[in-house]
Amino acid sequence: MSPVTPDRPSRPGGVRADDRPVDRATPGRRVPAQRLGGPPRGRAPLPVAAGVAAGWAALTSYLPVAIVLALVQFGADGATLGGALRTALAGWLVGHGVPLRTEAGPFGLAPLALTVLAIWRLTRAGVHVSRAIGARDTRSPRRALLAAGAVGIAYALLGTLAAVLVGAGGPDASLVRAAATFAAVGTLAALVGATRITAVTGVLAARMPTRLRDGVRTGLVAGLLLLGAGAGAAGLAVATGGGDAADMIGAYRTGVAGQAGITLVSVAYAPNAAIWSSSYLLGPGFAVGTDTAIRTSEVSVGALPAVPLLAGLPRGPVDGLGALLLAVPVLAGMVAGWLLARRTARHVGPERVRSGRVDAEHGRERAPRRWADLLVPAALAGPVAGVLLGVAAEVSGGPLGAGRLAQLGPVAWQVAAVATGVIAVGALLGAAATRALTRSPA
Repeated sequence: MSPVTPDRPSRPGGVRADDRPVDRATPGRRVPAQRLGGPPRGRAPLPVAAGVAAGWAALTSYLPVAIVLALVQFGADGATLGGALRTALAGWLVGHGVPLRTEAGPFGLAPLALTVLAIWRLTRAGVHVSRAIGARDTRSPRRALLAAGAVGIAYALLGTLAAVLVGAGGPDASLVRAAATFAAVGTLAALVGATRITAVTGVLAARMPTRLRDGVRTGLVAGLLLLGAGAGAAGLAVATGGGDAADMIGAYRTGVAGQAGITLVSVAYAPNAAIWSSSYLLGPGFAVGTDTAIRTSEVSVGALPAVPLLAGLPRGPVDGLGALLLAVPVLAGMVAGWLLARRTARHVGPERVRSGRVDAEHGRERAPRRWADLLVPAALAGPVAGVLLGVAAEVSGGPLGAGRLAQLGPVAWQVAAVATGVIAVGALLGAAATRALTRSPA
């Protein structure tokens, strides 16, 4: 054992202090230089990243369809694995808005639960591709568009391939329609995720005029509130007619697995029912076949297919306390207007920050905003909500054949027009009442 001296102290593990390098500026290890002429480490080529992300989005949205339809066909005579997978591909195409040409006529009623799932996965694909190419927090619209466009192209190729496989032994789907639809859906959904991860969303919001930004936000809030109210009303109606729904499910002689599959198919169409219910609350209503109408003032239907989701259809016009449902759209607009007034009351503009008039207790501006800063966004909320609900009404309907079920769902332009007026009036009332009844702190 070596002796320990004051000028040569020992270190743990038998290493002495003078055994360390004398020159501290000398690096302990060599850092490899960055490679020239290629993507930096940790980044992936754009085509590879887009292909992988789009493929994963397609797979994760296709598998639930395959599982549900496999349950529906379980135990059916002549059912094969290849046929089940092809049928799932057909349902996957319909979920993206690609209609099928069948022997019974066109089939284009998209299950919007599948649509929402696919859009969410494509949004995540836009996020992953933007990260893979090093575009995170770059605030570059060009790179966000590049990532979204690459995902859209890859997704269009997958949609076209699915249409080819479906047409090989079953219903026919237009290759051009499939490519265009999948390209549009993939690009727009991926763009949402790409703009968020690249911080472009914040840049665009900062450049948008304050009144326009508040109007868009208020309109979206009002539209979502009305869709939520429609979902609640549809759920309550189905629950009330639960006995009829159970009888319809029991009428399918496919065993427990098949009945579970039918139930899951109905759940996939639950968002459609929520949108139709919102249209019913607004007034235009919806149709469940040609020459039919379901409105608060009229219910005219004929023979309907044994679908559990249709067990909640109203039996006749609303009366008595049911007439209170007519106030729901206005209340949705008023709540959105109230939230707008609360939010604008807390807003501190730059010109008033310089004035220095701030409440010492609450730490916010005491001077109220002008009426125009409140009423203009409230009025803009109507068209924004109208566009949202009109688009939702458009995608929620479609044909179920060439017969009397060739027309299902609401009329989009009627829903958009009524929602624009009702939400605008409700938002103006809610915002103005909140402003008038709320006193500014002295």
